[in-house]
Amino acid sequence: MPRSHKRRPQRPGDDSFDRLLAGWKRTESRRGADWTVQPVSAAQAVKDYTCPGCGRVVATGTAHIVAWRADGVLGDSADLAARRHWHEHCWRIS
Repeated sequence: MPRSHKRRPQRPGDDSFDRLLAGWKRTESRRGADWTVQPVSAAQAVKDYTCPGCGRVVATGTAHIVAWRADGVLGDSADLAARRHWHEHCWRIS
């Protein structure tokens, strides 16, 4: 039987190479607190957000940083729900 050359739909657990490269989480200490920081590539940025550092829009298609408290007292789910999208420059100078 001949092989099909159709692309298989991507399953929820499958990650592209770009997503893996952009998705490296790290922990940083800033302003006396620990923060989980995850880069978002331009390809992954599909919504507009307001940067808490400068108050301007992080536009769709712009690589940026997502940060949330790593040591919050309300637990991981509350910390993750309170995450914020920052311009890379704004995060570096904060």
